[in-house]
Amino acid sequence: MAQAAVNILRTSHVEYRVTDLDRARHFYCDLIGFVETARDDQHLYLRGLEDRMHHSLVLTRAESPSVVHAAFRVAAESDLDAAEAFATHHHLWHEWTTPGTEAGMGRTLRIMDPFGFPIELVHQVEPAEWQLQTYTAYKGAAVMRLDHVNFVTPHVDRAARWYMEELSFQNSECTVSRDPETGDERLWGAWLRRKQTSHDLAISNGRGPRIHHAAFIAHSTETLLHAADVLASTGHFENLERGPGRHGTTNAFFLYVRDPDGNRFELFTGDYLVADPDWPTVTWDLNDPRRATFWGAEAPSRWFNEAMGACSWETGEPGPLEEPTLPDRPASRAR
Repeated sequence: MAQAAVNILRTSHVEYRVTDLDRARHFYCDLIGFVETARDDQHLYLRGLEDRMHHSLVLTRAESPSVVHAAFRVAAESDLDAAEAFATHHHLWHEWTTPGTEAGMGRTLRIMDPFGFPIELVHQVEPAEWQLQTYTAYKGAAVMRLDHVNFVTPHVDRAARWYMEELSFQNSECTVSRDPETGDERLWGAWLRRKQTSHDLAISNGRGPRIHHAAFIAHSTETLLHAADVLASTGHFENLERGPGRHGTTNAFFLYVRDPDGNRFELFTGDYLVADPDWPTVTWDLNDPRRATFWGAEAPSRWFNEAMGACSWETGEPGPLEEPTLPDRPASRAR
């Protein structure tokens, strides 16, 4: 595969809207284990213990929850100029942010991808103190870093191909559905990577454009379980949406959590290294019960049916949704 003109390194950060910054800070920092880097009247900038850059999660005060954007870090400043030329060539909405728009960020390019997802590209980010060995700071899940984001769109095949062909993402795993009449395989989900782990971007079938979750690495399975105990013991048991469990796709241990505004994030640990360029894509059947949960347990219906609004850069609000043409969830199994 030819190298893209824009060299993306990894998923960099995400921005969620929340209605109460104090409540959000208590939830994310005191209970889940994020580190606060900075705060102003409208924003809270958080990072993981392993992060050496200003933030991997921005929480912004707003009247209602949604996802403002997902961001990717590029290898060099020149990649940002290449990205501007790329967006112009493909007739994608794009603009440069003004200095100070987002704390800790250097020159930043905002783009609307062809499927309605707001993304940022950035290279220069203000450094932050590395707290990997500050063990007194380990709380909750002991969040290490941002791992990936999950986009939901009815155009899974086109979106996955676009990120692979235009931005050189590689496909670690995929899920296919089979036409009951012809037996033809159709792509239902794709796990795409730029860094050398299972994925940076998952693309799933469903009403979209929406964002299903952002996933953050927990220090270990034990700290992930500890976070579940912390939430339950502090009366936040209803915020535990799914898990703990092990995914079939990626093999990672997971826990899905809703914050006090209903925004979803995943605590994620234990996937694998992909260091070889000829890694063969792992393919799962949509109706294989081990795909989503390796132990075979079904996910709750709201985990499949609900996702967060993806804001348009042009309007600042989530746009209209399109319905999927493929089945929007696996067939339910009789118990």
